[in-house]
Amino acid sequence: MNFPTYWLLITAALVLFMTPGLAFFYGGLVKAKSVVSMMMLSFGTMGLVGVLWMLFGANMAFVDGTSNDWIPEVLGNPFSDFALNDAAKAAFGGDASAGAVLAAAAFGSTFAIITVALISGAIADRARFFPWLLFAGFFSVLVYFPVASWVFSFVVDGDTTTFTGWVGQLGTHLGLSTETIDFAGGTAVHINAGAAALALALVLGKRKVFSKETAVPHNVPLVLIGAAVLWFGWFGFNGGAATADGQAALIFVNTIVCPAAAAIGFIVVEHFRHGKATAVGAASGVVAGLVAITPACANLTPFWSIVLGLVAGAVCAVAIELKYKLGFDDSLDVVGLHLVAGVIGTLYLGFFAIDTGLFTGGNIDQLIVQFIPAVAIATYSFVMAFIIAKVIDVTVGFRVTEEEEVAGIDSVLHGGEGYALD
Repeated sequence: MNFPTYWLLITAALVLFMTPGLAFFYGGLVKAKSVVSMMMLSFGTMGLVGVLWMLFGANMAFVDGTSNDWIPEVLGNPFSDFALNDAAKAAFGGDASAGAVLAAAAFGSTFAIITVALISGAIADRARFFPWLLFAGFFSVLVYFPVASWVFSFVVDGDTTTFTGWVGQLGTHLGLSTETIDFAGGTAVHINAGAAALALALVLGKRKVFSKETAVPHNVPLVLIGAAVLWFGWFGFNGGAATADGQAALIFVNTIVCPAAAAIGFIVVEHFRHGKATAVGAASGVVAGLVAITPACANLTPFWSIVLGLVAGAVCAVAIELKYKLGFDDSLDVVGLHLVAGVIGTLYLGFFAIDTGLFTGGNIDQLIVQFIPAVAIATYSFVMAFIIAKVIDVTVGFRVTEEEEVAGIDSVLHGGEGYALD
């Protein structure tokens, strides 16, 4: 294996570690009597989506782009190498290219896992475990795997990397001067997860007690630990696809400075709106900045990354409170953080991407090819997630009863509690 293959394997481990970090982050935000349930939604996702991806998801997420017809470029063949059997045999025999295929599959699996796990934050305190797994499975197959093929599918020819999904070729299809930039998943991961989270929140409805006053995290240190793990793993999330030392260095700088600025932007807004800068606000600001820099990490100078972070942090600080005015119960602010910051980071490239942004030497073409995938993926994800969740809710029931919600879903669903204090 060459250095990029080793690098891909190392960063895959970093990204996989992000999902337990997300479990900590989400777990600290919920009530003490539902922390086990919340964390189980993430760990259950790791098991199910990890298996589905290796069986056929990796195949679905790859299109070779050999046809100019858009239809063959929408989805890969799920049975082209079922369970990666051929690649595994070739890698066992010493084929380096097959090893690279397996490394790419490992890396891609971690993105699939955390994308689906992110959605679970919208239905905290009221979702049943096995219906969630049903949703996670159907969403992965019908939404994430296809969207991954639109955004992440690529072929390498020497030193040239060509994105082969319709998002990657959008500029060419439209006759524009540039292609869509989404280096690490602003559309495929964050807009996708945020739109699906909104759909689930609408299907499941509000918790029995839904107000700003009662939305108090039960364990703030756990939230901060989760945010720290997420930030650490995000260097693999953003940097895994880097193909040159200079590119990797730029990505790491931006992955430090954007979330740092976003934490400042978030707590400054908190201070002026509520008179206090909170620890949860700082952690949420970091996440908002990490989300925003995800699509842009390889295509912004550090100065414009700082500006992006300040904007994303400030806007998300306002956005997360809109759920109380609009009346949808997005328990842990997946919409306010991931959908909003994902859209900001994706569209921001249209203005400030190095050499191609409207204000950095380019023209409006970059903004056009950023806007279309953002809207298309958000719409597709929302509609499909709503349908999947509604069918599950009508057939087997998605949420616990009000009595179970009040009693505490940890003991009801998982036979235990997060804290044994006796």
